Amino acid sequence: MPGLDLLATFLEIYRTGSLSAAAARLGVSQPAVTGQLARLEEQLGEPLFVRSSKGAQPTPRAAVLAARIGAHVDGLRTALEPSRGPGVLAGTVRLGGAAELMSLQVLPALAPLSARGLRIRVALGLAEELLSELAAARLDLVVSAIRPQREDLLVTTLVDEEFLLVGPPALAHAVDGERLSDDPVAALSHLPLVAYSEDLPIVRRYWRTEFGRRPPNQVAVVVPDLRAVLAAVASGMGISVLPRYLVAPALAAGEVALMHRPVVEPLNTLYLASRRDAPANPVLAAVWEQLTRAGQEWGSL
Repeated sequence: MPGLDLLATFLEIYRTGSLSAAAARLGVSQPAVTGQLARLEEQLGEPLFVRSSKGAQPTPRAAVLAARIGAHVDGLRTALEPSRGPGVLAGTVRLGGAAELMSLQVLPALAPLSARGLRIRVALGLAEELLSELAAARLDLVVSAIRPQREDLLVTTLVDEEFLLVGPPALAHAVDGERLSDDPVAALSHLPLVAYSEDLPIVRRYWRTEFGRRPPNQVAVVVPDLRAVLAAVASGMGISVLPRYLVAPALAAGEVALMHRPVVEPLNTLYLASRRDAPANPVLAAVWEQLTRAGQEWGSL
């Protein structure tokens, strides 16, 4: 099994994208870093980086390894630093994500860390904007609804969202079941839509995935908050597509009803992202580990 020193060196190379930069951060010579990387690659039996004029480009195996060990190695490397007390997390994490997900899933998952002293500052917004803030070091972590493609970001899969087409019970009962089975687009086309934005991102994806085309329906309400979308649907203003975690309580209470039952609910994968070059930080490592553990417990949302 690779030692902590080899894994710590690997992480610095992965995060900085350069053997020389990793050596500078570790306070050792570049030949020492090269030697440690060679030993790790020998133990694993495959290369972890491709050297080029642009630096050290990680292989797919390196990306998987970094996602698996990053938070753990950071925590171990800082475990011997002076402690502020048993279990205390003295620090602040700047966290970005969608308002609904942060409110209903992410912040409750971080409550145990808050009880240990963690300070959290939350930025709400769209994924692309938040990822730009992360890359600019104005955020520490982002829960993203799109997979970041930037090489300067460290990314791991967090959880899958499941989406359901729901509407007011009165509208659901009025849809012809046989026609819905034979031609769902036509069966639903007369019903107004409630959407998050004018381009219907969630609704459009559901129609294309399940029905093979865009929805022809009139858009009655546009409101940039999925909780408000749910409230509008429950009040009878139209139908919409919402993540299961958000709509499940309203379904259980009979406030909304399923309009369509797919064989497999359409999914959207959520990702957890941080900067590769972020220095070792036990508080950040604790949040990363807590959220990845929560994602495993959620299974899907």
